[in-house]
Amino acid sequence: MWSGPRNISTAMMRSWENRGDCAISDEPLYAHYLAHTGLDHPGRDQIIAQGEADWRKVAARLLGPMPEGRTIWYQKHMTHHLLPHIAREWLRELTHVFLIRDPRAVVLSYVKTRPRVSVDDIGVLQQLEIYDYVQRQSGRDPLVIDADEFLGAPEVQLRALCGELSIDFTPRMLRWPAGPRASDGVWAPHWYAAVLRSTGFEPQRARALEVPPAYQDIVGQLMPAYLNLHARRLK
Repeated sequence: MWSGPRNISTAMMRSWENRGDCAISDEPLYAHYLAHTGLDHPGRDQIIAQGEADWRKVAARLLGPMPEGRTIWYQKHMTHHLLPHIAREWLRELTHVFLIRDPRAVVLSYVKTRPRVSVDDIGVLQQLEIYDYVQRQSGRDPLVIDADEFLGAPEVQLRALCGELSIDFTPRMLRWPAGPRASDGVWAPHWYAAVLRSTGFEPQRARALEVPPAYQDIVGQLMPAYLNLHARRLK
């Protein structure tokens, strides 16, 4: 599952983990991303120390045996963690779903917690690049889920997604116990406060997406890629 930041990616991870037959990998490329870029994210040293900073070892593990004897493996990725120097060939062995969200909503949410934002931080351009690669290699259009539409009808969307993946839907995917999970990344205390309180998908609150002038150029650069993916979404 490929998502940018400030999306429902962690709630979606909860949904799949609650099935009972699904292993979880939470942002396995994060340690490499921080080590390579030198960015100062909350918990940076702990993330690098407890994660795997060699992307080749991460890729090998993600293609390895299914953890814990499970039958499904949900791998949650941030698109911007797949840096340009990381080889793409290993992606051919996986099934890919793309979780998108309107860049206006993402930017408005992102700047509440981070002092600066760039085009690369939002991950939409990387998302389209990964989508195009997977499409070329597989000869098929990968699945795309729009977060706002998903939150309008989670059960309908999950049933459709499971059907496309030839996986049985279970109502367990709609509700989960509040609190942390052993599968959560060590960054959870910094980023997962809302999800830790959640017990299911929360309805999206309607609001005007009025982007301040300071961020309009960034949104303008991201919107064509988002609209490209949005046109391919699961309906």
